[in-house]
Amino acid sequence: MQKSSLNKTIYLVLINLFIVFLGIGLVIPVMPTLMREMHLEGSTMGYLVAAFAFTQLLVSPIAGKWVDTFGRKKMIVIGMLLFALSEMLFGFGKDVWVLYVSRMLGGVSAAFMMPAVTAFVADITSLKERPKAMGYVAAAISTGFIIGPGIGGFLAEHGTRLPFFFAAALGFLGSIFSLVILKEPKRPEIEEKKTEKVAKSGFRKLLEPIYLIPMLIILVSSFGLAAFETVYSLFVDHKFAFTPKDIALIITVSGILGVIAQVLSFDRIVEKIGEIRLIQVCMGVSAIFIFAMIKVSTYWSILVVTFVIFLMFDLIRPALTTYLSKIAGDAQGFVGGLNSTFTSIGNIIGPGIAGILFDVNIDYPYVLSMYVLALSFVISLFWKERQAN
Repeated sequence: MQKSSLNKTIYLVLINLFIVFLGIGLVIPVMPTLMREMHLEGSTMGYLVAAFAFTQLLVSPIAGKWVDTFGRKKMIVIGMLLFALSEMLFGFGKDVWVLYVSRMLGGVSAAFMMPAVTAFVADITSLKERPKAMGYVAAAISTGFIIGPGIGGFLAEHGTRLPFFFAAALGFLGSIFSLVILKEPKRPEIEEKKTEKVAKSGFRKLLEPIYLIPMLIILVSSFGLAAFETVYSLFVDHKFAFTPKDIALIITVSGILGVIAQVLSFDRIVEKIGEIRLIQVCMGVSAIFIFAMIKVSTYWSILVVTFVIFLMFDLIRPALTTYLSKIAGDAQGFVGGLNSTFTSIGNIIGPGIAGILFDVNIDYPYVLSMYVLALSFVISLFWKERQAN
């Protein structure tokens, strides 16, 4: 009975995470149309993504601490509610400043959700089960991000803003179900002084290679990933004249294949080569294929290249999260907050610069992403596997 209850709890948390990234994915095929309707530039679209990440950056350190202090469930429920409000506001937004407020509210939601979900999963899994569980977490994120563009592309045929209202409705439902069904996971009793000590020592430990190198990799790879994802729909729209349906289809097909590969193989790959080696391989391959993205021209070649890039990104995320959860000890929320913080810094700088470069030359954002991911690969070579304690 306990196993069944545990599975149901994991599924609900994964569904919530799926809904959040479904909402984020919805905007991808709509961006070119929205850009034309509101007479926006590529730099503005980049700044909107950066506004989301900047707010997430500001809130993440506090949110990570609140996850440990107030509990995982409360942060998940509030995060889902804020997500729903953010999507609804974006749907109603007719002025750019309203869109900025919506994205900032979405950033607060993400800052609440990510460390809370990561800590929740870490609490209810053993170290042996964790790679597989984190693989499912990443799969929920990827599936939402994949299906989002598909749904967004088809809903956009009936109205550019309809996808956002759809996401808002799902967010409200997720918040209600989480409040009613979700139960706070049991975790070891930790004295308040000990928790504060863990947090303070955590900041000092950031200077140690075991923490500093993965955080630098998170920062730099997030920068390259955000630069790639932010302009993807704009890139294929301008260069290949893709419609929202084309964009939705190519992301959906490549993404579904990636999730299948991820769910079936992630925990086995980690068991064989470890998180660090997997991250190194993924960053090297993604840098090469982003360069290929600039050179390809046929529909099927774009599909193959997109599939490989998204698969590499989808494996990097859970590998980093699994590694950090193993070294976090009693401060799962705190370390999850740091993960979110460094991710946010990369997500702030990447989209803004990518948007500016896109206005200069549509290939430049991908040239930048290629060099940045290559830099991540070089940094990772100095990263050695060892235990934190």
